This record gives sequence, C-alpha cells and structure tokens, in this order.
Amino acid sequence: MLDTWLTRELGLGVPILGAPMGGRAGGALVGEVSRAGGLGLLGAARYATPEWIARECAVARDVGGDGFGIGLMTWALYDDDTMLGAALEQRPRIVSLSFGDPAPFVERVHAAGSLVLSQVNTIEDLRVVEAAGVDLVVAQGGEAGGHTGHVGTLPLVQEILEASRVPVIAAGGIATGRGLAAVLAAGCEGAMIGTALLASPETVGPDYARSRVVEAASTDTVYTSVFDRARNQPWPHRWGGRALANAFTREWDGRDDVARADLEAAYDAADPELGVVYAGQASGLVHDSVPAGRVVTAIAADAEALLRRYRD
Repeated sequence: MLDTWLTRELGLGVPILGAPMGGRAGGALVGEVSRAGGLGLLGAARYATPEWIARECAVARDVGGDGFGIGLMTWALYDDDTMLGAALEQRPRIVSLSFGDPAPFVERVHAAGSLVLSQVNTIEDLRVVEAAGVDLVVAQGGEAGGHTGHVGTLPLVQEILEASRVPVIAAGGIATGRGLAAVLAAGCEGAMIGTALLASPETVGPDYARSRVVEAASTDTVYTSVFDRARNQPWPHRWGGRALANAFTREWDGRDDVARADLEAAYDAADPELGVVYAGQASGLVHDSVPAGRVVTAIAADAEALLRRYRD
C-alpha cells in the first residue's frame, strides 16, 4: 500500500486526487475516482451555479460516498463568493482555492470543517498561499491541461518541495504509475491527475473531446489564452490554458490585434476544430477510453510495483 500524509489524513486507499477540471469533472467522474480509493474534485467552472454544485455532489455521493472535494477559481470569488457558500454546504473533504490569493476565504473553509488546497505555479505563489494558511499545495507544472503556469513540473516540484512548510502534491504530466512513483520518490505526498481521466466515459462534455484526447500526441497541445478571449472568460493574464491544437488555434492564437467579437463569431463549441479541449502533454499517454476507476487503480498499482522494486 502506498502510505503517505495524503492517504493517512483523508483515509484514502491511494495517494491520487482527481483534478477539478471545469466543464469535465462532474459528479460521476468525481465519484468514480473516490470509489477507486482516491479523492475526486468537482470542477466548478465560472458558469456553474449553486444548483449545479448540489446536483453534482449528490451524484458523487451516490457513486463514491462522502469523500470528495470541490475546486473553485479564487479570482472569481473576490466580487461574489456565492459559489464558495454553495460548496461548503456540501461538506467537501477538500476545497481547492487556486489561481489567486485565498486569504479572504481560508478561515471560512476551515470553520466548515474542510481542508484548503491551493495549486501553485511559482515559488512566489507558494509564499502567498502559505501565508494564507492553506493545508496543502499542488505544484502544478506547465505540462498540465487547462489553466496553468509556465514552469515545468519537474523543476517546479523540486523547488516547491525544498521550500514548502505544508504537504506537497504534484500535478502536470502524470498519467501512469511511473509518473506517480517519480513524484512520490521525490518527496511528494501524492499526485493530482487530470488528462489521464479525460477520455474516461464518466467525463462531462462532448464525445469528440474524449476521442481527440485518445488520438492526440504529447506534442499536440498549445498554451494559449485565445479560448478565454473567444468565450469572454476574464481569466487573469498570467494564466493561459493548455489545450489540444486545432484549426481555431492555428488561425487565431497569438493574434492579439483581433477583435473579441471576431473570435466569438469564429468559436463553435460543437465543432472539434473550432471548440476547446483543455488537455495536457500527458495526452500522448492516453490510448483508450478507460473507466476512471480503472485508471486510478492501474496508476496506483503500477507505482507501488515500481517503488517496491527499488526498495527490494
């Protein structure tokens, strides 16, 4: 058994968190990750509502029990923290407050009995969230899908581990037992996986998103803000998103002089060549549509076998 601070603190069978992928990680995916022994996190994207959170958490409970988390975008809470209140009503084990300073909200989360997790992309991010009183951090490398930073997972993990006063989880490019074994050997308490789950049948979203991840190579992603502009998503400038390249990115990425109205007119979520599929460089390791629980179980089992080999 892979025994870490994460498994002991949360009573998990495996040291794996399911990433709170907005628009992809709904209740079914969250529940399956938790049922397999990890902890799934619901991805409450900016368009989510309190009713959606309640409904998807009910699904997660039906599938995987009471062990789940909820991920929120910190910057989106500054003007309206309704979604945080809705999340806390569901009594999640973990609330992920990432992409911004969580200081205004940490005490409220702790008072509700949940742990606070923050993803960090730089050493400066670490200092901010530690000062805010978070319980654990995810060192999220630039290989990760969705919104992320620029520093690669391996150098970032080393830097964060050297400096952190709280437990560290790794994310970005981890999709097999080899990846999990590597970060555990480095000193992390577990891994957060996202892209490895994107082709699973439990994901929310169009069918083409699953097939495109299966077909993609690790070189088929692009780091861009063009989808945020096209969908009028006010993400802070410092965080772009890693997505699968398609005709839309080839036409519009890097063209900062283009009017937002033109991008909005060109974007089509129903078309795989004109819509967004946020996915990381681990896409090259996803070869089939495998149920989420089997993905989690296989990663953990392979990591344990590798680490046992080196211990023996």
